[in-house]
Amino acid sequence: MNLIPVGILGTGKYVPERILSNADLEKMVETSDEWIVTRTGIRERRIANADQASSDLALPAARRALENAGITAEELDLIIVATITPDRFFPSTACILQDRLGARKAAAFDLSAACSGFIYGLANAHALIASGMYRYALVVGAECLSKVTDYSDRNTCILFGDGAGAAVLGPVPEGRGFRSFVLGADGSGGELLKLEAGGSRTPITPEVLEQRLNYMYMEGREVFKFAVRVMGSAAEEALRRAGIGKSDIDLLVPHQANIRIIQSALERLSLPEDKCMINLHRYGNVSAASIPIALAEAEEENRLREGDTVLLVGFGGGLTWAASVLNW
Repeated sequence: MNLIPVGILGTGKYVPERILSNADLEKMVETSDEWIVTRTGIRERRIANADQASSDLALPAARRALENAGITAEELDLIIVATITPDRFFPSTACILQDRLGARKAAAFDLSAACSGFIYGLANAHALIASGMYRYALVVGAECLSKVTDYSDRNTCILFGDGAGAAVLGPVPEGRGFRSFVLGADGSGGELLKLEAGGSRTPITPEVLEQRLNYMYMEGREVFKFAVRVMGSAAEEALRRAGIGKSDIDLLVPHQANIRIIQSALERLSLPEDKCMINLHRYGNVSAASIPIALAEAEEENRLREGDTVLLVGFGGGLTWAASVLNW
């Protein structure tokens, strides 16, 4: 079976206007700007308004990606929204987005793989287009993590922010587009990073709210060790599957969780920092939206040239990990 080459035709991003700085957090919990920057590299993050949900952030990012791709919403065959903060359990955020975009012929579903979700979404869309089933797909990473962050927990509230990034996928000339995908999971680590309440296991009750189980919980040290290990191994496996080496990478776009995790990946890949897209100092960790926001920003800053070899790599709750190599 001859597979159709598939690539990214356009990207877009949207972040809320409100900025939550380290100085603001100093007034909320026992922490300091120096402590946060030294340990994470984060200086500020964006926070959605009380009346904004994930679909509200996804919509402008999606419109920008469609505009940059030169594709109309009516031409879309598929919409995938990667998120752990959907507007509701159902209908899916992708269906809400489909309606608001006017993408009437598009199939739509949400995907839950936490911070690895955007690459998981790319892999799904790629397979459906490469097989000839669909022609154009919109993949969005959108999060309102501020809605599930406990601002009395200094271990987590310093890390997370809100935003959305999007990419339109479609057929590209031979020799361009995606060259490999690596997707992985280790469910035995699920308890290390979780949101306990709200599902069928632990429905919301007054007691659950009192125990603050409706907020994210993270075993920071264990997740850090996992991330350092898996970022490097997933990246190396994606390069191996693409048949290229570390020296062929023109730009690394990693999940933006912690500057020390990114530096460790750069070391393992023997890459200088100028070959890496880093914006976590502005946005913090935006889960599934981190990589597409960074990718859109790299394009805005003219850091991507036609033919460049780009490596995407992420890790997240689940535990999950994902990586992809593409020719821009």
